[in-house]
Amino acid sequence: MFDDVGGWVSLSLLIQGIDWYVSGVVLITDLEGNPSKRRASVLKFFRELPCQDDDGQVLPISGLWNTAMAHPNDPEFIELGIFECMSALIWKGLKNRRWLSHDQNIYIPYYAAHIIGSYTMNMEEFAESAVHAGVIPPLVELLRGRLTWVEQRVAVRALGHLATYASTFPAIASHGEILQLSIQLAMSSLEIVYSHFYQYVDRRLSYHCDLLTRGMGGVEMESRKAEEWASQLQCWSLQLINCFAFKHEFLPTICKPEFLIKLPGMWGGLVNENSPAGIGLLRTICHQKLGRGPVASCPGIIDALCNIARSSDDWQYMAIDCLLWLLQDPNTCHKLRSDEGNLLDEMISEYKNVSFVHPKTLLLRIIFQVIDKVVPALVDLAEMTALGDHKKLGDSIVNVLQECIQSQGSGRSSISSHTKEQIEDILNSKQRLKWEKNMPKEDLHIKQAAALVVKLEGNSLFSSGNISGAASKYSEALALCPMRSRKERVVLYSNRAQCHLLLQQPLAAISDATRALCLHKPVNRHAKSLWRRAQAYDMLGLAKESLLDAILFINECSQSNDPDLSLRQNKVPDYAERLVKKQMRAAWLFREAAIKHGGVHSQGDGGDMYGPETDDSEWETASESDIGNDGRDDMGDDDDGDWNNDDERKDYDKPSIKDARKVAKWVEPLGQAWSSARMPIAILRSNKNRLHISIFFCHGSHFFATQSATCNLQLAIFNAHYLNGYNTLLLPTS
Repeated sequence: MFDDVGGWVSLSLLIQGIDWYVSGVVLITDLEGNPSKRRASVLKFFRELPCQDDDGQVLPISGLWNTAMAHPNDPEFIELGIFECMSALIWKGLKNRRWLSHDQNIYIPYYAAHIIGSYTMNMEEFAESAVHAGVIPPLVELLRGRLTWVEQRVAVRALGHLATYASTFPAIASHGEILQLSIQLAMSSLEIVYSHFYQYVDRRLSYHCDLLTRGMGGVEMESRKAEEWASQLQCWSLQLINCFAFKHEFLPTICKPEFLIKLPGMWGGLVNENSPAGIGLLRTICHQKLGRGPVASCPGIIDALCNIARSSDDWQYMAIDCLLWLLQDPNTCHKLRSDEGNLLDEMISEYKNVSFVHPKTLLLRIIFQVIDKVVPALVDLAEMTALGDHKKLGDSIVNVLQECIQSQGSGRSSISSHTKEQIEDILNSKQRLKWEKNMPKEDLHIKQAAALVVKLEGNSLFSSGNISGAASKYSEALALCPMRSRKERVVLYSNRAQCHLLLQQPLAAISDATRALCLHKPVNRHAKSLWRRAQAYDMLGLAKESLLDAILFINECSQSNDPDLSLRQNKVPDYAERLVKKQMRAAWLFREAAIKHGGVHSQGDGGDMYGPETDDSEWETASESDIGNDGRDDMGDDDDGDWNNDDERKDYDKPSIKDARKVAKWVEPLGQAWSSARMPIAILRSNKNRLHISIFFCHGSHFFATQSATCNLQLAIFNAHYLNGYNTLLLPTS
């Protein structure tokens, strides 16, 4: 029981960790009988504990840690001086290394900082008491790295909580080094944890291992928890910086190009999904006028925001907000940037001495406006109805795009014709939707039937290998299809995205797949479009975006009620699992640190390395996903080019690198000129009346699988268009 006078719950939890009192003479065994005596005893305990050097001090601190975690809003210990006690213990650990190394005292600074962070997490009055107790200076010393990264983690957590409140932020801001230290820690935290703990198993400090695993688990658990804590160290540093970013006077310090450029890549990984991390800080920066300029001037950030906005990231809406604010600001909307990242005046200076070409002529090829980068992404998202709690997000996008058209000519720069055309297309689509509301149902049915006929023509062209022709037919069907027929349009966009994939046009595939996902209900849950966008992002080398789409695709597979899938024991396609594994290695939090410092050394192996293995094997680009249909041509069904049954597809859905190596002896006589030019090879395998086509690129003795498809053998014979430009070798089915 707990009451305002007694505080029985918190004290009973404390007593679990206190077997002795101060010098070990007074035992706290009957505290509940006399509340006033109990409070006086605990007050004395907090005052005298930092002065004691007895063994076993970590026990009561551990009990306090448990109490703070379980009851962070309990004021009892705040009134009795727990903050002063924890602050003194941290100072003692920093100044008295002999005491720190004695017994188990090495744990105490960690627990003390963690206790401060827990009690300041929710209650502003507790945070004020902590500041008055002088907790900030010792926490700053831990933040500097005076001990280890483990103490840095809990220090930045506590300081982040103190910075959250208006009444305590000035005290944090008065320590000018906190912001700079947090920026440095956000950029280097992953490397610190990797090189100081993760990399060398036999050098790991035992108390680090104990804190990470609580005495449970071995090396694997330590490594997993270290990755989680490293992510928290980075994300909590970003959270602390975010508190400063709300104040315009700190933006010049935060908005340094070397820091801004890294923010999109600070995503917390899969182990810390509850933190917006870098994109959250970017959103705060872009919300302020002084912050938008540096963001628009920083190379790569606009592209990164567009990628996040068109992804399955939980914080997708934050990237959309950033893009909208950049467009609404006339100072950033038409800001000129180059793909190389140099400012316009710097580039003019660089090329002004080129005599054989006018500088402005050269610059026209490499300069873009922010609006030209942002509009294509927003247009793809314009039909999104809602994203979580964010309602009518698509309408907000359309309104901003309409404002861009209306304000054309009033600014310093005009909108390019291509960008203007994209905006007008989406505005015309909205107008079409209004017109269709007043159209007779018979007319809508006619339009829908016409779109179906054209779609079937596209399916036929796709099956015959005329991918470009199929894409054109799907575009024609989209122009005919009523705007209200969302399911049909989802299929058409997704089919066209598949065509773009086979035509090696990943950007167009991302655009169409995103439009399909926005139209689908629920948003971002159309399995085939997720898989196709995952492949497109993989082609561009964007591992994180590809990984998130692939994971969501697998999730949709596992929850699918598709009758074909229900007959299989494993609903998740093998190729999807392989892509996820590949992208998890590519997006691994410690990847850059491992490249810089080397791989992980296991205990006693003399330097053998393990960790994220390299992926030298190919993974296929399936022409259709395994969430297929049964060949139905109804408008609401998915692509008609799927495999009809497992027996038919099992021999064809895996374009093996072994097949490429089989023809190595035939490739060599063709000469080095062929291999050095990376000429493509089409490997054909026939079985009955079906033909499987695997496209490989040859470079020396290496072969890279790029795409595969299956079509009717007779159709393939009469459609050489699909193999145009490929060196074709026919192999028997193994």
